[in-house]
Amino acid sequence: MTDFLRYFIGILNVYQPVTLLLLEVLQKTNENRIVDLGSGGGGAIEQVHQNLIRETSQKIEITLTDKFPNPAAWQYIRYKTDHAITFYADSVDANQVPDALKGVRTLFSAAHHFKPEQIKNILQAAVTQQKGICLFDGGDKNPLMFLGSIFIQPLFFFIFTPFFRPFKISRILFTYLIPLIPFCTVWDGCVSLLRLYRPKELLQIAETILAHNYIWKAGRVKNKLGLHVTYLIGYPKLDTDF
Repeated sequence: MTDFLRYFIGILNVYQPVTLLLLEVLQKTNENRIVDLGSGGGGAIEQVHQNLIRETSQKIEITLTDKFPNPAAWQYIRYKTDHAITFYADSVDANQVPDALKGVRTLFSAAHHFKPEQIKNILQAAVTQQKGICLFDGGDKNPLMFLGSIFIQPLFFFIFTPFFRPFKISRILFTYLIPLIPFCTVWDGCVSLLRLYRPKELLQIAETILAHNYIWKAGRVKNKLGLHVTYLIGYPKLDTDF
């Protein structure tokens, strides 16, 4: 499932319009490192890295993490990016990030997996350690998105599965012979759409945190496909910020 998401989020460049928002947080925190939380199979991060390279000459380093690590997929991404994207092999809870992992924290296509109290804990952990944090979630709560998840996603699976990398025999088995992966992904996609947060909801959660020196911004941007990406970004306020 996560390999499928990585493949399509990447080739469609779903998160291209958030590039400048992410750069803003990196610049405001004087960082060139990103710690991606809840990375799954790598999701959008490879394409995000390419987008950043196009916008800045600064070398950006990215570390993938997850509560349930996927080292096989991450090793492939590390190889493809010549170690610009690396990974932390141990389990990492999004609200208990080890001190060794330095940088701006990101969650791509992950915020909807968490309840409001869990989102608050993730944001609070970043505030406590004075880290920048960015939540980006693509998708829209509308009938067309649900219809696409139910009828179009399975077609994509059957056509494009042989092109997913790294190649796995088990993926072929559970796509074509026993179609568990397409079924579970369709179910997950529909549930995820129902659970998407609105910008106002994310901002309300952030504003419940006692962080007087933090700047929070939330909103929606549209990508080239016409799909919206909801975002929440936060970073410590500098003396020059008003």
